[in-house]
Amino acid sequence: MKFSLIICTYMRPKPLLQLLQSVQEQTVYPDEILIIDGSTNLETELVLNENQFDNLIYFLVSDNDRGLTKQRNFGISKVSSSSEIVCFLDDDTVLEKKYFEQLLQTYQVYPEALGAGGYISNEVKWEQVSDVYNPKINEFYFDGWKRNDGSRFVLRKKLGLDSDCPPGYSSLYSHGRSVGFLPPSGKIYQTEMLMGGVSSFRKKVFDTIQFSTYFEGYGLYEDADFTLRVAKMGTLYVNTAANLNHYHDASGRPNQYLYGKMVVRNGWYVWRVKNPKPLLRAKLKWHAITILLTLVRFSNTLTTNQRKQSFTETIGRTAGWWSLIFNKPKINLK
Repeated sequence: MKFSLIICTYMRPKPLLQLLQSVQEQTVYPDEILIIDGSTNLETELVLNENQFDNLIYFLVSDNDRGLTKQRNFGISKVSSSSEIVCFLDDDTVLEKKYFEQLLQTYQVYPEALGAGGYISNEVKWEQVSDVYNPKINEFYFDGWKRNDGSRFVLRKKLGLDSDCPPGYSSLYSHGRSVGFLPPSGKIYQTEMLMGGVSSFRKKVFDTIQFSTYFEGYGLYEDADFTLRVAKMGTLYVNTAANLNHYHDASGRPNQYLYGKMVVRNGWYVWRVKNPKPLLRAKLKWHAITILLTLVRFSNTLTTNQRKQSFTETIGRTAGWWSLIFNKPKINLK
């Protein structure tokens, strides 16, 4: 299968170089690598000029095409007509050697698949247990594996506000568990959401839909929006044998106030993509969880050494929630 790799980057020349070096060691190599650079300086271009990679094409975009979703759409417009699969990677990931080999195998096992995601293996410690294991309140269990559950999920369980769906699915009141809650079993799981920075799609998908430019700049939750719309057209899968590491480089991210505001407003947007006309019960649950998570974030000002960041994000979340009363986002389902 011919496939293209699109890497959207912004002010991260060193992490990007590490990623490309790991791509170079792959057992299956991309037919083209499109670097879509939104940087406001030439450092990334200089690094790529000093380090040559096969099949690499570099684009430095203008202000009109800067921002994650715009850069992705720009990259899609440059993909070769002969490509069957389009892959996306965040610029702060590093691949294990068989990442693309395993990822593409998903489309062979499931020929009807419209998209397939890889698996981030360096963020969570899992433990394999019996199939009849009874998890504790501070544990999450799925398919014979367990992991520690975050304090916010433990609190949601106690209040009856936990997600009622498997990982990778969004409940009718949203706030689901991401595909990061799938275990490292080596299996392929069907989902309705993928993480955009470790995803791939059949090229024909982009004949119908693109990434929404509602998600400007950093683009928080743009992947959930896009894949929920793709899932309405066909099936999506996560291959937990397609492994990579994610290092969460801090450069290029928005300030904590804007991030907090995006968490709420973009979260509301994605919720309405899945559930355009929610029932009252779903509305109450969405708002209850949003307020709860804001209070949890505020409590971090007392329990962590990142007091300023926690407080600033709390203000952003609060402003985002109040803004929904007067200025709700306009949903585009196309």
